[in-house]
Amino acid sequence: MSDTSVRRALLATPLALVVAAATACAGAPAAAPPAVPSDAQGAAAGAEPDVQPPSPVAKAPAPPARPKVAPGVSARWVVYDRRTGKTLSRNAARKTVRSASVVKLLIAMDYLGRRKGEVAPAHAARFAKMLRASDDAAATYFWNLGGKGAIVTRMKREIGLKDSAPPPADKPGFWGYTAISAGDVAASYRYLLDRSSPKVRKTILGHLAKATGCGTDGFDQSWGLPSATKRAHAVKQGWSGFGLTPPYACRNGARALPAALPAAGPDLGLGRPVLHTTGTVGARDRYIVVVLTLNPAGASYRTSGQRLTALTKALVKGL
Repeated sequence: MSDTSVRRALLATPLALVVAAATACAGAPAAAPPAVPSDAQGAAAGAEPDVQPPSPVAKAPAPPARPKVAPGVSARWVVYDRRTGKTLSRNAARKTVRSASVVKLLIAMDYLGRRKGEVAPAHAARFAKMLRASDDAAATYFWNLGGKGAIVTRMKREIGLKDSAPPPADKPGFWGYTAISAGDVAASYRYLLDRSSPKVRKTILGHLAKATGCGTDGFDQSWGLPSATKRAHAVKQGWSGFGLTPPYACRNGARALPAALPAAGPDLGLGRPVLHTTGTVGARDRYIVVVLTLNPAGASYRTSGQRLTALTKALVKGL
């Protein structure tokens, strides 16, 4: 072997060792995530493919910058990443407010949980309308069917909610006066996505994924998540205190409950209008986003919706 060949061999040996070491440190390429299984049968009218909990091995996105809240607005929120198991942003997450139509999530989960995930044929159309178009008459039917406030008590125990409570004792039929917090709503979505039966999960998410642009009474419900991001998937909105007549025309259409002081119990924000946007964002419902707002007395529906959308956009930026 020539001197030149020896020198080349000596130089190549450490280089090969370095490459081998680097390869060993890097490890084998990560396996692709398993495909979401399909379900040909589907549960009820809104069924969609099963939603499997995402793998916990993932890098979390950068936490969103602290958004500005409009003057006079009291906002509570939670942004949770199911893949990493981390809360990306939160504010006043334990502070209560009245639920308005967001309680329909609990009504639906309780109904299906007591019926092994099955929707009775006679209830199917009404059930779909309650979740997709936020129909109040349908919610009242299922609220009475489930024992009114007993629904909240059962779901609080089942999920492990901390702040939620049934409506005041002197207003048992006012399901929109259920006390909720952003933390409890986020916990409800986590339960639905990761702990409930596949039938319950697919039925409810299937309907929420087909939420209409307007409630059945003509109130716009496209603000918040649906307007803040194209990646919104399953959405449930809530509104109360803006009167009985929609302030502007909506193309397709929950009756606001009248303001009154409760006898006792959690703060419901009565006397001030509420506007809530909740749901999932991203592939495989990776992110849970809950934004609950209590607006100044006399605030317009349009302005409140615009403020909520702006706040939600800031929270979901980068997701």
